[in-house]
Amino acid sequence: MPEEGHSLPYVANLSILFKEVPLLERAGAARDAGFTDVEYWWPFDSAVPARDEVDAFVKSLDGVRLRGLNFYAGDMAAGERGLVSWIGREAEFADSLVVALGIAERTGCRSFNALYGNRLDGEDPAKQDDLARVHLDQAADAAARIGAQLVLEPLSGADRYPLKTAADAVAVLDDLGRDNVRLLADLYHLAVNGDDLDALATRHIARIGHVQIADAPGRHQPGTGSLDLGGHLAKLQNAGYAGFVGIEYVPEPDTETSLAWLPKTRRGRA
Repeated sequence: MPEEGHSLPYVANLSILFKEVPLLERAGAARDAGFTDVEYWWPFDSAVPARDEVDAFVKSLDGVRLRGLNFYAGDMAAGERGLVSWIGREAEFADSLVVALGIAERTGCRSFNALYGNRLDGEDPAKQDDLARVHLDQAADAAARIGAQLVLEPLSGADRYPLKTAADAVAVLDDLGRDNVRLLADLYHLAVNGDDLDALATRHIARIGHVQIADAPGRHQPGTGSLDLGGHLAKLQNAGYAGFVGIEYVPEPDTETSLAWLPKTRRGRA
């Protein structure tokens, strides 16, 4: 079992963990496994789910706390990676923002992942960036009214997605100038893209709003790859990061078995 070397709390990402059961049963499975805090990608098939779908999702969270939620990101299976900069899909972004904020009011969720979106054929990247600034400003205003943050995530495995390093995301944050829009540092994506993980603690620590982990290569649980995840998390904590660590890996061979690295006493908090 990998050494942790830190005391940061964990949050289980239930869009990738506990997929052995339907989505609405995963919070219960996570709770039974010892987790008290969870996060999700967008848990619906469209930007505007039916009211009963939203009600069922919120009801499924009984016994756990929702800490993070993605805005609608389009068809992820088809390679879409967010609507923040997608010209022509402004209404979907606005609709998912309303839905996400409604869920937040009912659950206490105070962190939203706004995936930036791929570069589009035939569109000027500068115009996409202009739209992204408008959308992030709108969402940041709405989030600020409930004391919430947005996080911006560099991704790997998506050639048309323009944010690949922490510096790429921080440049957007600098241009935006909003205190409640921060960096989501996913150690797996950054490592796969060749970014300097040590720089997160030495250069970007003040900008980090959330951290997620998976080992690399493979995107499986800690100990299956070559990343010193415990060491990197310890450096982040020592530098001042005190937030959650999202467990966002593809479990191998299954979720329960994959969690052997994490004692039950470290899966939840009061």
